[in-house]
Amino acid sequence: MPPESEATTLDDPARLVGLILMNWVLFDYGNVLSLPQPHSDVEAMAQAAGLDLPAFRQGYWKHRLEFDRGTLSPQEYWSLALGRQAGEQEVDGLVELDVASWSHANEGTVAVMRRLPRVALLSNAPVCIADGIDRLPWMAGIEPRFYSGRMGMVKPDREIYLAVLEGLGAEPGEVTFVDDRLENIEAAEHAGLVGVHFREPSDLEPLLR
Repeated sequence: MPPESEATTLDDPARLVGLILMNWVLFDYGNVLSLPQPHSDVEAMAQAAGLDLPAFRQGYWKHRLEFDRGTLSPQEYWSLALGRQAGEQEVDGLVELDVASWSHANEGTVAVMRRLPRVALLSNAPVCIADGIDRLPWMAGIEPRFYSGRMGMVKPDREIYLAVLEGLGAEPGEVTFVDDRLENIEAAEHAGLVGVHFREPSDLEPLLR
């Protein structure tokens, strides 16, 4: 991974308090608002796909960014991921399991998010996953939501941050972006946003008191 460069970290509380309490806080979804995929959920997908776990993980991630970008349909993506033509009902089942695997709330981060005045979401997620996220009750209150699959662009491409700024009607310095991946933070900072490298929700809580 690239170095943190000038990314704001959670070790800069005085600066971060002022930034978060004004303007927008833009959250990533996976591994920030949601927990990482549980091992049991990934195992269930691998079993449904008829693959051993290492082979499934390799196929799952190899084409994921293009799925996130919206250039692959669920049928196309899962056929590539499985290394064979996936059936329609099989794809429906895998999509359902995939959505479920990303549906576990990170309660600590969600609690902080609910105390902030202006929050938005930016997630690399294909349309079918975005649709599932939108149905989660614990996601109520975070608007607007920007999903890569609906936008046709992905993090860390600069264009996605510029599109979000336009959608928010905000200047770059008016948006604090929270993400667990340094490459996404650095790209956001290059677009003028304030980047916060997320590690633990417990680090966020004291900053909002």
